[in-house]
Parts: sequence; structure tokens; C-alpha cells
Amino acid sequence: MRLKDEQIARLAEKVLGDLERAQLVQQKQGRGAVLAGIKAAIAKDIKQEEDLERDAEALLEQTLKAVGGQGIDRHKMLKMVKDKLAKERKIVL
Repeated sequence: MRLKDEQIARLAEKVLGDLERAQLVQQKQGRGAVLAGIKAAIAKDIKQEEDLERDAEALLEQTLKAVGGQGIDRHKMLKMVKDKLAKERKIVL
């Protein structure tokens, strides 16, 4: 998923707002520090997902070259590779 910086900021603000309304967070370092931490976590998650997508595409290409790629559903195979890599890397898609 590709998000712009302002979209990440709005998402982080929403997450923090929801946590505050539910009284599930105590801010010991101030709201700005907590918000920055949430933004960083979201950006890191997006980067991991992009890396996973790129690695899955590369692995799929290697596999298709090795077996010839005849009669293989590329979309289904890509999903299987992504699911496997996500499980290995403990990434929730």
C-alpha cells in the first residue's frame, strides 16, 4: 500500500485519537512524541510491505524462468509467494 506522508499523518492522528478516547494510552512524553512514534511505526510497516512485494515478484520471476511458466496462474502464484514470505517474516498483510 502506498500512502503519502499526509495520509500517514492523518492515519496516525486517527489511531492516537481512538486510543485517547478509549483511554488505552498514557502519554508520558507528550502527544507529539507519541504521534511521531505512531507515524514511524506506520511508515516502517509500509516499507516492510513494499519490500515483501518486491521480493515476492523477484522470487516469482525466478520460479517462472526455472519451470517455464506454462499454465501457471501468475496472480495466484504471486499471492502464494507473498503469503509464504509474510509468514516467514512475521508480517501481517
